[in-house]
Amino acid sequence: MRLITYTLAVSIACLPLLAKDEKTKTTERLDDAASLFSEIMGASDRAIPQNLLDKSACVVLVPGLKKGAFVLGGKYGRGFALCRAMGGEGWGPPAAIRIEGGSFGLQIGFASSDVVLLIMNERGMRDLSASKFTIGGEATAAAGPVGRDATAQTDALLTAEILSWSRSRGAFAGVSLAGSTLRPDIDENQAMYGQRWDNKQILNSGAKPPAAADKLLALLNKYSPRQTH
Repeated sequence: MRLITYTLAVSIACLPLLAKDEKTKTTERLDDAASLFSEIMGASDRAIPQNLLDKSACVVLVPGLKKGAFVLGGKYGRGFALCRAMGGEGWGPPAAIRIEGGSFGLQIGFASSDVVLLIMNERGMRDLSASKFTIGGEATAAAGPVGRDATAQTDALLTAEILSWSRSRGAFAGVSLAGSTLRPDIDENQAMYGQRWDNKQILNSGAKPPAAADKLLALLNKYSPRQTH
């Protein structure tokens, strides 16, 4: 009985330390997301086109998406989604997401890449707020063009709800993420807000963003302070 009581006491005492450690990891991921966006937008010849960024309703940043395969393949990453604040001026609070996917075939190897998604319309924003959705399934998607002055020239790009890019080994290019699933990262949301909120409760909610997101929000407001139509 004493052993059980002692074990419980130690476990309870460790809870604040575990919570603090999770908050530290969340802060690091928010900083990584800010660095990813800054570096990509700072690459003038291979940046996300400014006109597409300005038209987007939301952005998703996933630093360090892990991909691996040994016949069966899979990918997994954690990142953040942010949508325009009410009226299209500025950006709202970040909501944590997980991206997952699998594949089958003759494949072997492991890699890490950074991923950026632009959510281009209200339907895509509703998908982002769902309990989960599949890129290329519930939401139409296309590989995004690169270059500051590039435009959406094809019907696929003009009608896509999601445009996607990836950076691997320094190279930045449009990429198809068809078949990947996005879902809320409830644990990360709790670390940011102290509540086990899903993304619908955060995106466009007017919730106060965590201080750790200040750098990321400042960058988004610097490069695209308002939505255009």
